[in-house]
Amino acid sequence: MNRRSFLHRTGMTAAALAVGGRSGLLAQPDAPRWRVFEITTMVRVREPRGATRVWLPTPLAVAPYQHTMGDTYHPGGGTAVMIETNANEPDILGCSWDDGIDPAVTLVSRVATIDHAVDLTRPAVPPPPDLTALSRFLRPTRLIPIDGIVRTTADTIVKGAGTDIERARAIYDWIVEHTFRDPKTRGCGTGDIRFMLESGNLGGKCADLNGLFVGLCRAAGLPARDVYGLRVAPSARGFSSLGLSSADATKAQHCRAEVYLAGYGWVPVDPADVRKVALEEPPGGLAIDDERVRLARERLFGSWEMNWIAYNFANDVELRGSRRKPLGYFMYPQAETADGPLDSLDAERFTYSITVREVP
Repeated sequence: MNRRSFLHRTGMTAAALAVGGRSGLLAQPDAPRWRVFEITTMVRVREPRGATRVWLPTPLAVAPYQHTMGDTYHPGGGTAVMIETNANEPDILGCSWDDGIDPAVTLVSRVATIDHAVDLTRPAVPPPPDLTALSRFLRPTRLIPIDGIVRTTADTIVKGAGTDIERARAIYDWIVEHTFRDPKTRGCGTGDIRFMLESGNLGGKCADLNGLFVGLCRAAGLPARDVYGLRVAPSARGFSSLGLSSADATKAQHCRAEVYLAGYGWVPVDPADVRKVALEEPPGGLAIDDERVRLARERLFGSWEMNWIAYNFANDVELRGSRRKPLGYFMYPQAETADGPLDSLDAERFTYSITVREVP
């Protein structure tokens, strides 16, 4: 039995136990319930030359807030294989076509999600039996270093903060108050946090702003990670900017973040979405002290609305069989022909669509 099948069979029980005793930091309009989404990704490489390869991210198999219900895929005249790694790395659908065969693939994934909140009023989570499991989330990556200006910035931010939760909150508040969402940024941004700090340009999108949160937390000694994924439904919490407006999720990629706090476990946060609310919530350009921004700021330290699904929390991702350098993160479909890697945001040569429907 492969890992995705095993986790599919066991995930609902494990996830239900994980969320069942959680009181939630914030009042919710309705009791949390499991929702099922079907995500269809269709990819076609236009004007291919020679052998063609495509790599697609697939949903995170199991987490307290989500579990996969299976994937189906159809590569036409090519081949496709689910490349399974381990619990800390992404499962990747790898596809290939010989020269002369139309490179097109359809991936359909079903995912169940439930709104996710951690009660920050009382520490109730015992430490993991093996603390070394957290060590990888304290290490630097190519785009998320933890030395130099990153460390000095973190030291300045957390000075005087005693507990883990106080340090994490100080970094979160600093991100909200000092960064901004830049609508001109391509995709979700590069996530190059050293460049952000050294240039003084603290604008970007989710991979930049939440990546900066992760790097500052790691530099301050707090395990942290980006969680890369996709928005799949409108927001039910009153934020039109934080959800889909239609079934089209082709440009709905979004990464969130988690920080590990002693006594609380992995805590969900999303300072980038606070800045998105400030920029995009009607009529736009809201002040940081606007009531809607303030509400988002409180909700997004400790809880996630799960109108979103997670793909993975991997960095420096190597695509099996690719000639390209490791990816800083893996959230978009990727393709490669005999001419080399294609730009995943270039619709002229590499087209894909992602549609979502909620399954009753």
